[in-house]
Amino acid sequence: MDWPALNAALRADTPRVPFLIGTERVGSVATAHLGALRRWPRWLAVTDAAVVLNAEIASRDAVLAEIDDSLRQQGLILAWRDETYPILTRLGEPPLALIERAAARFWGTLTFGAHCNGYVAAAAGRPAYLWIARRSAHKPTDPGRLDNLVGGGVPHGQTPAEALLREGFEEAGLDAATMRRARPGSVIALACDIVEGFMHEHLHTFDLELPPDRVPVNQDGEVAELHRLPVAEAIERAAQGEMTVDAALVTLDFALRHGLLEADGAAALGARMTRLIVTA
Repeated sequence: MDWPALNAALRADTPRVPFLIGTERVGSVATAHLGALRRWPRWLAVTDAAVVLNAEIASRDAVLAEIDDSLRQQGLILAWRDETYPILTRLGEPPLALIERAAARFWGTLTFGAHCNGYVAAAAGRPAYLWIARRSAHKPTDPGRLDNLVGGGVPHGQTPAEALLREGFEEAGLDAATMRRARPGSVIALACDIVEGFMHEHLHTFDLELPPDRVPVNQDGEVAELHRLPVAEAIERAAQGEMTVDAALVTLDFALRHGLLEADGAAALGARMTRLIVTA
């Protein structure tokens, strides 16, 4: 199996320079955008080697909101969400600033995701089916692509587990009590170019066993359809690139952890996957 998502997760060909807040490196900016950022010399020190935000803590959110709104009008920030994301370098620390979700891809800042593999087990407990979602054609990113049963970004003020509870109901109609049964898996790191800019994300994975008669139902219109596929078919479609990059990696991680791959290919795929694992 080829698994193009493994290469895509680390494919970064666009030249970028570090983005710092004070002396702390928090992201990166495409060199092609340095000229646009020189419009704000009061707040941004822009050189060919780095972009530094010098605003005081109390004003950072407002400063970045003004800059980001202008960048959006110039078409440099895409897929605006009206969601607030923190700028930080590790999960759980106080944010250095707050920004619009879409702007995180422009600035290359670290974001967090929470995805859940919903599966049905055979009598012996081995996963036999995976619930797979098809994203709505109206989604701002990856419209129409296959996805995990539940998946989404972690906004400011939530942990990955808390975000999963919310997404579980919105995307699959699963109540909080059900979602709390999800077991954490690996944390997968992505650092790659995407249409919106640069994706630097730590993706927290979860596994949720569902009974055979439980049928997830989307609530928010962001999922076009849900299908329960035999695990072999779901893995094959992920391997062939039909899924989003993050969903394919979550599916591969699930397959490796549950021993669902042929032994001769599992070792090589596991070695490649190890490069992306933050914690397990």
